Amino acid sequence: MHPLLFLDNPYFPPHVTYTWFIMIALSVLSFLATRRLDIYPGKVQNFFELVVDTIANLLVDTMGPQGIKFLPLVGTIAVFILTANLLGVIPGFESPTADLNTTLSMALVVFVTTHVVGVRIHGFKYIKQFLGPIWWLAPLMMPIEIISHLSRVLSLSVRLFGNIMGEDLVMAIVLLLVPFLIPMPIMVLMIFTSIIQTLVFVMLSMIYIQMAMSEAH
Repeated sequence: MHPLLFLDNPYFPPHVTYTWFIMIALSVLSFLATRRLDIYPGKVQNFFELVVDTIANLLVDTMGPQGIKFLPLVGTIAVFILTANLLGVIPGFESPTADLNTTLSMALVVFVTTHVVGVRIHGFKYIKQFLGPIWWLAPLMMPIEIISHLSRVLSLSVRLFGNIMGEDLVMAIVLLLVPFLIPMPIMVLMIFTSIIQTLVFVMLSMIYIQMAMSEAH
């Protein structure tokens, strides 16, 4: 039985319920961490400062100094995905990222952001990259380029969804068969893979945006 089963209805399927639960929890924690920024911060403030600094350094290392302006987007995605992934480690809870609707929505946000950034920086020159280097190759190159860019959505969404759903299924089966000490190593492995899958999604997102920011080819 889901701990949040009272919200489980056709209008609020489990992945939506848990998504709202995570958003509310993270919002409350963020408020507690920032309502009084002390010179000598507490544990919550220290934790959030460490998270923000880590993501900011990763952005600068991957995208250069201009990458820091994407901290709100990438940071929000990273914190949400990691929290959603880890939620499935708790017996009785489900990871909203184990549902394709959740991962696809985040992948579409990255996809739209990538091309908006490309158009804003390069203008029409960004569109020309889909047409190929020679005008008469445009009928051949355009479908190839479009498919290539659409495959990024599948790469981001299906990879995360498949891995987290697989973890949740393994945990459910193990808890059903041996509900005591045996699941502990599985839970440790799930925590590790949850971090890795978050890093993969974030890194690919940064690379796609960086490619759009680079000179159109």
